[in-house]
Amino acid sequence: MTLLGLDADQLLSTTRAVRKRLDLDRAVPDELIRECVAMALQAPSGSNVVTMRFVVVRDEARRQAVGQVYREVYAGYKASPYYPGRPTGDAERDGVQARVADSADFLGEHMGDAPVLVLGCTEGPNRAVAEAGLGNILPGMWSFMLAARARGLGTAWTSMHRAREQEVADILGIPYETVAQAVLTPLAFTKGTDFKPAKRPEPESVIHWDSW
Repeated sequence: MTLLGLDADQLLSTTRAVRKRLDLDRAVPDELIRECVAMALQAPSGSNVVTMRFVVVRDEARRQAVGQVYREVYAGYKASPYYPGRPTGDAERDGVQARVADSADFLGEHMGDAPVLVLGCTEGPNRAVAEAGLGNILPGMWSFMLAARARGLGTAWTSMHRAREQEVADILGIPYETVAQAVLTPLAFTKGTDFKPAKRPEPESVIHWDSW
């Protein structure tokens, strides 16, 4: 597939969480998924030991089952103080956060409708070692998402399903005692490719030079 032709800075700054603009009706070819995983495997891995594992869920029944778990966990998040849609009194920020919340709500209902779900995991000889190796899969998953963006595919970094990780493991046959899940993302072609950088703080506001 022809890549979008984004330079490095454009790719890094426009790989956004895609929710409402996921094309839920268009299939994603397996070969594109393999290409994204190939790029993910180039990410840093401690001691050059590749413990990253990717569970690619295409089966509709399994997608819907994982989606239902996500929907239920999301409902608890929506009722919590951390839900971004709660007003703060700052009109400008509340407007932005209301749009974020609306988008997140959509994914909360439709995670299982994505044509593909991808779970980024790490494997070890036991549960403790697997969890200690989560630092290996995190850069790998970000590389996966960058590779997906370059191919016109959308993703959304989520991890709240881990509140019921054992249940998701049972649905997908993941060996819970040796494989730790880190990130769950939908994967689908996007409706349009014109994503923009998000508004972020100026670098100087978050840099501590030489000491805190």
